[in-house]
Amino acid sequence: MPRGQRKRIGIFDAVRGFSVISMVLFHLCYDLRFLAGAGLSWFAPPLQDIWRASISWTFLFVAGCMCSLSRNNLKRGLTYGAVAVAIYGVTALAAVDVPISFGIIYCMSACTLVAWLLEKFRCMPRGPIAAAVLFLCFVFFLGLPSGTLGVGALSITLPQSLYAQPGLAWLGIPGPGFASGDYYPLVPFVLMYLAGASMGAWFKERGYPTWALSANVPVLNFVGRHALLVYVIHQPVLLFLTGVV
Repeated sequence: MPRGQRKRIGIFDAVRGFSVISMVLFHLCYDLRFLAGAGLSWFAPPLQDIWRASISWTFLFVAGCMCSLSRNNLKRGLTYGAVAVAIYGVTALAAVDVPISFGIIYCMSACTLVAWLLEKFRCMPRGPIAAAVLFLCFVFFLGLPSGTLGVGALSITLPQSLYAQPGLAWLGIPGPGFASGDYYPLVPFVLMYLAGASMGAWFKERGYPTWALSANVPVLNFVGRHALLVYVIHQPVLLFLTGVV
């Protein structure tokens, strides 16, 4: 894609649209089982965890890929931040479930602002190797919020004293009594976002394949173009339809 050309990348809208629809279905199942009392016994770990990860990881990777296409990542990050604050306020007032304090939209905001700073200081990682290293680091730090680093037999348990301090939940170290209905702290998820940003910056310099530019599944691309709006309104609609409110 030539420099300066601002054309939507069809594959990003399609993949994001698919993930948004998957998210709506996931939250429908959550509301039915845990809030409305429906007997969806199959909606449980490990399926529940895998499904959730498939949605959030895709969101963050695609958002990172699109970072280099944004006209103003500072504005984009602050917009996400404002929405995240609004979501916390609404979920706290509604008191239907645990308020969302550091959810996926907070994470999108924090990660976008980190990417903006890296671009500003010309430190943004680029290319497939950087993306692969960042993804491996993401996997290594994935257990940080629950007190571990590493994978399987290679993991280590972090000192519990580290989690005795309040005020670090935003970073990935939840303190005593912390709770959030949706929790995506800066670490490790900024690493997934930056893996996407590395690939996005690399493709921007070299050009996207024709199939990626022209990919178009009308319903998916439409939903993908309006992902933030769907995220904001879908849960109140689901709560109404399931009779929770």
